Amino acid sequence: MKPHELPVTLTIAGSDSGGGAGIQADLKTFQAFGCFGTSAITALTCQNTRGVSAVQAAHPGIVAGQLRDVLHDFPVRAAKTGMLFSADIIRTVAEVWQSEARNIPLIVDPVMVAASGARLLEQEAEQELSRYLSLATLITPNLPEASVLLAREVATLSEMREAARELHNRTRAAILLKGGHREGDRERPGEAIDVFFDGEVEELLSRPMLRTENTHGTGCTLSAGIAAGLAQGRSLLDAIAAARDYLQGAIEHAPRLGAGAGPLNHLWQMART
Repeated sequence: MKPHELPVTLTIAGSDSGGGAGIQADLKTFQAFGCFGTSAITALTCQNTRGVSAVQAAHPGIVAGQLRDVLHDFPVRAAKTGMLFSADIIRTVAEVWQSEARNIPLIVDPVMVAASGARLLEQEAEQELSRYLSLATLITPNLPEASVLLAREVATLSEMREAARELHNRTRAAILLKGGHREGDRERPGEAIDVFFDGEVEELLSRPMLRTENTHGTGCTLSAGIAAGLAQGRSLLDAIAAARDYLQGAIEHAPRLGAGAGPLNHLWQMART
């Protein structure tokens, strides 16, 4: 592949000083998939594997400026959003996207709360986030995020299937509801099951349940991998499959860094060659 043929991807998310999630994880993932990554930073976070100690949001005008400068100069083929933090930033991203990037596939990871419990979305911004979801090509909530979006608990596999359909009906976007927070089903022990629904096709996507503390940045990495797959011209389900395979390997080959939830190994495939 010639340098100018590199598919360009865009991440709109917060910065993780520990390097395991957010912008840093997204750019590593894009590179691992052979894409050229660009970014718009929505917030600075002070964090490591043990948690988030502080958050400073970017000015909405700076977020808009980053987006416009990237979109006006680079042939972005797919994008993702992660931590958006405030209602003002969400509105800003939505306005720019509607005016500048309507035809670019957009993966929305509806980041709300860090695994440590720190809020990565202001509570008063939840309604704005719900409206923003209608811009998405695919939404990738985990179970706690789906529970907030639907204002009810989503825990069992049957509840996940129902939730995926309801979220699709509200947003018209495809849904990938991630089941990694669940224990395996009695009839399918040892499996983590995600539910995909796009209005026509429902798929139950299974993978082995990994018992590990090295899960920091998994949601960011998965959504970035899907965006990269779409930028390469894959179908949505093929992009999801490739991203899930990549994520599984990144967890299995995690470098075991830090005293808390450790980061993934985003270059695990390179290390094996």
